[in-house]
Amino acid sequence: MTVLELIQNTTAFFQRKGVESPRLSIEYLLAEALGKRRLDLYLDYDEGLPEQILEPLRDKVRRRSEGEPLQHLLGSWEFFGRRFKTDRRALIPRPETERLTELILSQIPVAVSSGTRLADIGTGSGVLAITLALERPSLEIVATDLSADTLSLARENAGVHEVDGRIAWLQTDLLTGVDTDFDFLVANLPYVPTAEIAKLSREVQHDPLMALDGGENGLDVIQRFVEQAPSRLRPGGSVYLEIGISQSGEVADLLRTEKFRDISVEKDYQGVERFVIARYG
Repeated sequence: MTVLELIQNTTAFFQRKGVESPRLSIEYLLAEALGKRRLDLYLDYDEGLPEQILEPLRDKVRRRSEGEPLQHLLGSWEFFGRRFKTDRRALIPRPETERLTELILSQIPVAVSSGTRLADIGTGSGVLAITLALERPSLEIVATDLSADTLSLARENAGVHEVDGRIAWLQTDLLTGVDTDFDFLVANLPYVPTAEIAKLSREVQHDPLMALDGGENGLDVIQRFVEQAPSRLRPGGSVYLEIGISQSGEVADLLRTEKFRDISVEKDYQGVERFVIARYG
């Protein structure tokens, strides 16, 4: 079987099984098996595939057909131009959070003043905190998460990118027990209403429930964060929140209730209102 034949046959198989991005999935899996970049496959369409390549690939194709995320099968995924380890311990990095990263970086100068502090609340796999540490080396960063397993993945990623010692990691619920004041609080918290979780795609169902479930209306965790945030913000400090579809108005109201000002809503790459930014004090 040639590269092209495998791609065509498996794409058709994935389509029958309802797999998201069927051709892209097999291209990534095959490129990994061959130790090549995905785009390099286009130069080798007529190359024959030996059995030692096909045998382990069959298992990953089966698992992908059953809804296991491509990112888990590959074991890593790209975020903001860097690769991060991905598995069941945390949410898979998504393009929306890359846009959040851009919004944050646009407000923090490269030569940030000494003592400027940022906290990444609900850090997950750590991609946001690690990216900010790499892009703004002078920034003092704290990353929190309720799950010890999730924090272990974040620290593994930080070790790969050699910033583990530059980020203070704390296992806690949101800002509980945090005794430092910050210039920036950023958070991508659970925002899916509980009743909607069962309707999510098979791929998303592999994400930790704790990272998805936002309570009855999807805003339980976000509301608790907004209520805690003023006590940990320096005067004029800012919050950056990633939220669900159609939640921007309610989140803005929560922020107004806690006396935040300069509230703005930003869209993601798909034009969806996905981020709320506000200043306090």
